[in-house]
Amino acid sequence: MYRILLSLVLLLFAAHSVAQPPARLREAAATGSNAGQNADNAANTGSKASNNTTRNAAQRGSIREFPTAAPMPDNAAWRRDVYRMLKLTEDANAPLYYPITPSSGRENLFVHLFHLILKGKINAYEYTPDAIEHFDEKHVIKGKKIMDDNHIFYEANEGRLRVNDADLPSEDVKRYYIKESVYFDQQTGTFRSKVLALCPIVVSDFGDGQVQSTPLFWVNYEEAAPHLAKLSLMASNLNNASEISADDYFNTSQYRGEIYQTKNLQDKTIAQMAESDSAQTKVRERIEQEIKDFQQHMWGSREQSLAEDAKANAAQSSDSTLIEDKTSTSTKSRRSSRRSSTKTSTPKAAKAPKPKTTSSSKSGTISVRRQRH
Repeated sequence: MYRILLSLVLLLFAAHSVAQPPARLREAAATGSNAGQNADNAANTGSKASNNTTRNAAQRGSIREFPTAAPMPDNAAWRRDVYRMLKLTEDANAPLYYPITPSSGRENLFVHLFHLILKGKINAYEYTPDAIEHFDEKHVIKGKKIMDDNHIFYEANEGRLRVNDADLPSEDVKRYYIKESVYFDQQTGTFRSKVLALCPIVVSDFGDGQVQSTPLFWVNYEEAAPHLAKLSLMASNLNNASEISADDYFNTSQYRGEIYQTKNLQDKTIAQMAESDSAQTKVRERIEQEIKDFQQHMWGSREQSLAEDAKANAAQSSDSTLIEDKTSTSTKSRRSSRRSSTKTSTPKAAKAPKPKTTSSSKSGTISVRRQRH
């Protein structure tokens, strides 16, 4: 009986599966194929997402490999903008000038900036007659215009420009204008200096004692900073293995240059403020001293802090000496008072009178004489 029931159940299941209508079978097949396609699409989407994530991570990693300094805060409590002229013939600025011709994978600052402009990685901005940088779309200039205006030879091939490094005037770029901002960061409580703009200058010497300076273009330092972090400069003449990035060179203020203009209400240069060379030198020294004085007045000079510390230490030592003197004086007075009280409470014992031994001529004397018989 059990076998008969089991066989009947199996026959019912088989008949149910065979008796499915064709439409139902086609629907089941379509559902299975759609599920397979969805699985393939999900796999492709996941692979694309993973590739994008890997690409973004690689890009972020390349940025992290060359970090730059923190930007200047907009709400700085104190700020002074000055324009300096760097002469690359001075030893402190020589790392920006050499090598004149690129060799062994090394290039100077001008060649590096010009390559970035031609590749479209940074913008070049027009140098206007007011000698002030204007970082907007209106003043953006292309590399072709720079080469045409300054007679730099190049080859144009299918809309692409090809320039030989030997044709670049890197040897004649002997000066730079830079805009520097000295500010007080209240968030960190520190004074900092930040370079905001760079301008290479071509110096032409005609041999008759006349020198002509031609500013080429302005570069926004914030745009160029990530690329300047990749440019290595030789930092020492004694140790050729010592190198520093161009970004660190500017952020640590290793350059030296005299002030030729400040940001003021009248937008006057130092040459407009003073006519003679000696008067201009005094104005530059005054501006430099004003910056130093503000920093010293904010935190106090080193000599002043040392003098105040010495005065405080001297006052503390004198106070401790005075306390010690008072302590010793009180101790002595207590000792003397104890001695005086002891003397008054125990009087001295009366001394016994000593017997007086006096020799008087009035006392009787006995003379013994020999008698002669």
